[in-house]
Amino acid sequence: MSINPADAAQAYASAAKKIDIGQKATNVAAEAGGPSFSDVLTDAVQNLVDTSKASEEMTVKGLSGEAEIVDVVTAISAAEMTLETVVAVRDKVISAYQDIMRMPI
Repeated sequence: MSINPADAAQAYASAAKKIDIGQKATNVAAEAGGPSFSDVLTDAVQNLVDTSKASEEMTVKGLSGEAEIVDVVTAISAAEMTLETVVAVRDKVISAYQDIMRMPI
């Protein structure tokens, strides 16, 4: 399976746009002095994007012989763990939303 660099760049640009939209949303919790849920999710997505970029850069370096295989595997593992964390949070948010929707009015 090959990854087209243009597709990867578009995916990063799309994620960055979503982050910008999330940052423009009004935050009641932020006005109260604490981080808002939107800010926490924005940070998680930004961390995912940064980790994925670093992993891809390390993979390219590994393929060109500029990096050790241990460094490549470590970077890929970090990206995988970050992705799994974001997916787990997403699943919990969806579950909470479904629980709220099932509540009687």
